[in-house]
Amino acid sequence: MLQRAIHSLERAYWRAEKRRATRPFAWGLELVGGDAHRDDPRAFFRRYADEALAASDRFFAAGPAEWYQLDADRLTFPSALDSPFPENNLVAARWFPAADSRNARPRRAVVVLPQWNAAADGHVNLCRVLARCGVSALRLSLPYHDNRMPAGLERADYMVSANLGLTLQASRQAVLDARRAVRWLEQQGYTRLGILGTSIGSSVGFITLAHEPALTAGVFLHVSTYFGDVVRTGLSTAHVWAGLEGQVSADELRHFWAPISPYPFVSRLKGAGKKILLVSGRYDLSFPPELTRRAWAALEEQGIAYERLLLPCGHYTLGKFPFNYWAGARLIPFLRRALR
Repeated sequence: MLQRAIHSLERAYWRAEKRRATRPFAWGLELVGGDAHRDDPRAFFRRYADEALAASDRFFAAGPAEWYQLDADRLTFPSALDSPFPENNLVAARWFPAADSRNARPRRAVVVLPQWNAAADGHVNLCRVLARCGVSALRLSLPYHDNRMPAGLERADYMVSANLGLTLQASRQAVLDARRAVRWLEQQGYTRLGILGTSIGSSVGFITLAHEPALTAGVFLHVSTYFGDVVRTGLSTAHVWAGLEGQVSADELRHFWAPISPYPFVSRLKGAGKKILLVSGRYDLSFPPELTRRAWAALEEQGIAYERLLLPCGHYTLGKFPFNYWAGARLIPFLRRALR
């Protein structure tokens, strides 16, 4: 009965978004170094994925930005990756320093990555609570969100779309942006650093945790394996799959988007000693529970310690009362403890 009720709520929240549009399929080779006139797209993306996975340290390498500008609580800096849209290449973040951050030793901070199509104030209340609890928070706007959204868009459609190359570029850019945000926190004297991500922010955050030595803890709300499998099977991305279906197979999509998926990078966390909390909804229609269980199993097979919280809710309902309070009551103490 509870499952039916949660699923009904999930579908109601999903239907309430009227601005979704199925965009046409595109390979997008030119966005990831290919040549549409010369390259066979399938062969190119197979090779691109294999090379990115084999050399992921280079694929996700990002040094500090040439400049950072903090104006009140607004931080901006140039992205390490140039997309075709100038607005998107200026990273935007909001800064919530803990009241005692100048005196606390060690100084704790977390990079916060909201979900796909989060409003500009999404996760702001969480950041404020974290700051009140002694953990400074830097809320990062993902590519194509907020001030980074190109003119003419109503949603952050370019973050996840039926354009294979654009989607690859966007999530890669998000990881590079998060690593540049970590460099800024280090410049401010923060020594105990974590990352918190929700939905696609969880995917980006996990990859960042796996590649960024300065991060010692990660909290991930909604957990899965392969980016392509979520897009193909999830409720929130049904309109994206509608543009992909018939153009690429499930196996191809999983392979092509493997470099922006958490699953291939699980082994990088083995022996790293990083603290991990995974939060999921038992009745999630967007990150199917079977994929979540596979993600848990992958960590366990590698002997990677983690904590998990499985709530009786779904994807959208995790952000609603009482489940958001329930998650917060677990993740805030976790971060305070993990970043001691």
